[in-house]
Amino acid sequence: MSRSCDILIIGAGAAGLFAATWAGRVARELGRPLTILAVDGAKKPGAKILVAGGGRCNVTHWRVTEADYAGSTSPAIRKVLGRFTVDDTIAFFAAAGVDLKREDTGKLFPVTDSARTVLDALLRAADQAGAQLIHPARVTALDRTAAGFTVTTDTGSIQAARVILCTGGKSLPKSGSDGTGFALATQLGHSLTAPIVPALVPLVLSPGHWITEFSGLTLPAEIVLSTATGKRLVAFTGSTLCTHFGLSGPSVLDISRHWLVARDRDRAVKLSINWLPGQTADAVEHLFLESRGRGALAILRDHLPDRLGRTFCELAGAPPQGDIPRDARKKLVQLLGGTPLDVVGDRGFTIAEATAGGIPLSEVRLDTMESRVCPGLHFAGEVLDVDGRIGGFNFQWAWASGFVAGSAAATAVVPVEV
Repeated sequence: MSRSCDILIIGAGAAGLFAATWAGRVARELGRPLTILAVDGAKKPGAKILVAGGGRCNVTHWRVTEADYAGSTSPAIRKVLGRFTVDDTIAFFAAAGVDLKREDTGKLFPVTDSARTVLDALLRAADQAGAQLIHPARVTALDRTAAGFTVTTDTGSIQAARVILCTGGKSLPKSGSDGTGFALATQLGHSLTAPIVPALVPLVLSPGHWITEFSGLTLPAEIVLSTATGKRLVAFTGSTLCTHFGLSGPSVLDISRHWLVARDRDRAVKLSINWLPGQTADAVEHLFLESRGRGALAILRDHLPDRLGRTFCELAGAPPQGDIPRDARKKLVQLLGGTPLDVVGDRGFTIAEATAGGIPLSEVRLDTMESRVCPGLHFAGEVLDVDGRIGGFNFQWAWASGFVAGSAAATAVVPVEV
């Protein structure tokens, strides 16, 4: 079956549904509703939305800046984010019947605590804007034509004047973001950054690492990425989860993409964990010196779980009670402030919440999200080389880039009368 449309959105996730909605709204404002189609290969679109935030969907964060992202340059990211702000997001969802609440972490969730509320609102908004959703329809080819594009799917072909690529990256491939968008973009002349790696992904320690014995333990800690010579490159502090395979939790997820990208360029980079974030080495040593007679374990219990404290005593060769020999004290200070992490890998794209890498923003016109390489092709969401830290930042990027791409595509198809 062959059909045609004015704007075709490939991928009906967060960015795709938002792009479809704003394309329809802008087209109507300009006086001529367009034929807008959104195709998705999944039987039930929006799978990543439904699993986000533990099924509650962390819609955005109360404060979002370019500093919360990695990948392309900060000025480029800031320009796009400025087109659709957190306040705009809150207003959009409120108008769609979804009120948001701010939690202590700064994350904004729907008051229903249900991701289904968010997905239903997005589907409803796209439908009300006049966009038609076609699924399952997996795109297998995207070709440039004189009139626009021919999009080949496993259910037939579609002729489109403009295309917005919102396929996501490679994270959670069962949801549909399996890297297809990268292949389609490169076939039309785009390049991809290197490396493309999982982001917001748990890290795997070497088999038998003592940390794995504390599976289930959660505590605040600082994870530090440094060069072989000890120069700090980046660090994240937050809740840290010990697991049977290694480490997870916000601090680990946030640093994961930095470690993977840095390791690709320099295998000598290393990770360490500071179990007493905010405390300097001198301050930690002072804790032991001023508490002579209490014993190492009693001092450690003031800051860490008993079992973890006992393990540190064993690793440092420090007697749990009584005086602490100088060498043992120095070793305790070293371990507490920077236990080396023998990271051997990550949990992969099937577990990762996002993708690091993609189409460089330098190949995109930031005021329209239109390709500089292939006119008529727009981008939004995770397919681009932009990934945020945990906390709703990747959704805010989806809303902002989707808004710009959808609005611009509709404006381009419908000439504005002067």
